[in-house]
Amino acid sequence: MRDDPKSRPSNPNRRAFLRNTGSTAAAVVIGASVPAHVNSTPMESVSVAEAANGQNVEGAVAITLRINGKDRQLRVDPRTTLLDCIRETVALTGTKKGCDHGQCGACTVHVNGRRVNSCLSLALMHDGEEITTIEGLGTPDALHPMQAAFVAYDGYQCGYCTSGQIMSGVALLKEPCGSDDASVKELMSGNICRCGAYANIVAAIQQVRKTT
Repeated sequence: MRDDPKSRPSNPNRRAFLRNTGSTAAAVVIGASVPAHVNSTPMESVSVAEAANGQNVEGAVAITLRINGKDRQLRVDPRTTLLDCIRETVALTGTKKGCDHGQCGACTVHVNGRRVNSCLSLALMHDGEEITTIEGLGTPDALHPMQAAFVAYDGYQCGYCTSGQIMSGVALLKEPCGSDDASVKELMSGNICRCGAYANIVAAIQQVRKTT
């Protein structure tokens, strides 16, 4: 009796076998790791801009922020940081979002004359307070002395950290600080410049300290 080829067991090649078994395993893992409600009920998402503006957010609160000398009547999500409120709601984008963890200083602004990392502070905590951003420090036609010094001493390269550096430098003018460069470096240690323009930044700050 001849062997019937149709009765032989299938003999898939190695590539097809791995492809089929891999797809099956992935489907099992994904199905086990995703909660059931994800497939049944789409989750509502809210963008950073919507949250900062209080749009489509239950529990949005009314606050007044005096930013650069102008009162701003706002409605924000209670979870909105001062940084996101400034950038997304008020559209003052000179204040930069760097690490968003209070480690780089790019988001530095002044609150009642003192410097703060705006990414670590909630907007509603500053209801009624005076906030100054880099836009309120000077204008292209009338630069603040610190801004002018940064230009003169080339205290920037890519420029991303520059607004935070300048805001911290201006605040330093009113803070207890020794006269030497080491003291300036210590008080500016919360502001990171990934380009490495630290020597020029210190020189700019020292020049302003001598003339004010």
